[in-house]
Amino acid sequence: MSSTIWSVDEHLDDILAAVKPLEPIELQLPDAQGCVLVEDVVVEVSLPPFDNSSMDGYAVRISDVEGAGEEFPAVLTVIGDVAAGDGGLADGRSVGPGEAARIMTGAPLPAGAEAVVPVEWTDGGTGGGPATTMRAHSDAPEGASGEVRVYRPVKPRAHVRAKGSDVQPGDLALRAGSVVGPPQIGMLAAIGRSTVRVRPRPRVVVLSTGSELVQPGEELTGGRIYDSNSFALTAAARDAGAIAYRVPAVADDAETLRATIEDQLIRADIVVTTGGVSVGAYDVVKEALSSVGDEDEPGSGVDFRKLAMQPGKPQGFGSIGPDHTPLLALPGNPVSSYVSFELFVRPAILTLMGLEDVHRPTVRATLSTGETLASPSGKRQFLRGTYDAEAGTVTPVGGPGSHLIAALAQADALIVLPEDVTSAEPGTETEVILLR
Repeated sequence: MSSTIWSVDEHLDDILAAVKPLEPIELQLPDAQGCVLVEDVVVEVSLPPFDNSSMDGYAVRISDVEGAGEEFPAVLTVIGDVAAGDGGLADGRSVGPGEAARIMTGAPLPAGAEAVVPVEWTDGGTGGGPATTMRAHSDAPEGASGEVRVYRPVKPRAHVRAKGSDVQPGDLALRAGSVVGPPQIGMLAAIGRSTVRVRPRPRVVVLSTGSELVQPGEELTGGRIYDSNSFALTAAARDAGAIAYRVPAVADDAETLRATIEDQLIRADIVVTTGGVSVGAYDVVKEALSSVGDEDEPGSGVDFRKLAMQPGKPQGFGSIGPDHTPLLALPGNPVSSYVSFELFVRPAILTLMGLEDVHRPTVRATLSTGETLASPSGKRQFLRGTYDAEAGTVTPVGGPGSHLIAALAQADALIVLPEDVTSAEPGTETEVILLR
């Protein structure tokens, strides 16, 4: 272990300097969700690709419905249906003077028509009063012929979605660096793209160490506790956008741990361990990984260091295996491991994804607390808190103990007390890291 005391920023800079974005690949749209684009996407077809109706109604000529009213409706001859997916009226007919075509939402505007009258402004071809809906073609095929009474005039292009009104060929649809979410996938599909070039979602392997750990659902015996860290950190990795794999807790045996990690490298872009990095006789992560960098794996190795922070003083970082897979070794106390994940692992995951902004948002907020908060000199302290955006305040939850996981479940922010601050009075303005 290095004898140097590292700052939080130095440790993070060391990690981000070593972690590089994953190589781009071409993926089908469903597989690209959550990935980051590596190229600008330019539109090749107009969207919509043709003038189409935004309503169920009748395609008409403006002059034919000018002055129409309920007392003196315009009476038009219905010459056919235009449904979504049709190329227009049958036999290529046009809407001529005194004529109308029944048209459905999304259907192309037929030749000759200048606007669409919603069906609610007509009698729907029934000969009665204003219609509330259009009769289904299968139930009333005669609705595509006969007459329709129109009770209101329309302006040119009313209820018509113009060709290219969304995007046109040559437009920039999505920029490189965009995260591909559901709206982006919809956009890509709408312009005809079936694949896209992205950086894949990082694969993160998470494992806890400790012979005292029992899997949830199993019986607790004397001196044992449930493994919560691996579940929390796996969920945190997925929340960050990674594909995460949780490995059942490994007992305090250096050879078993090293073999387990080596077996996981085939599916890991980054490995995260929790526990076994302090100064105890059974802290096997250091024992297993301190000697990883040998002549067979030049340039690899894990450095264990002390950070000027609370919680999370003991940390490890380096690489392992022939591909120099990054490994972050986090402390085992639940709060320490989660805070360490937020500060160090999450930015590493976002860097692997190819994102430029890898940090949680931060704000300045006023401490809302009934007592002075103490902080150790020379250490950056991270306290759990709840943030009230409307009031601009943050309230501490739980104590400073790194084992107090219940308060962590209530927190949505981390209160940051800098290294040179030893106490923070109520009403003090401080930095707050937002977790949600």
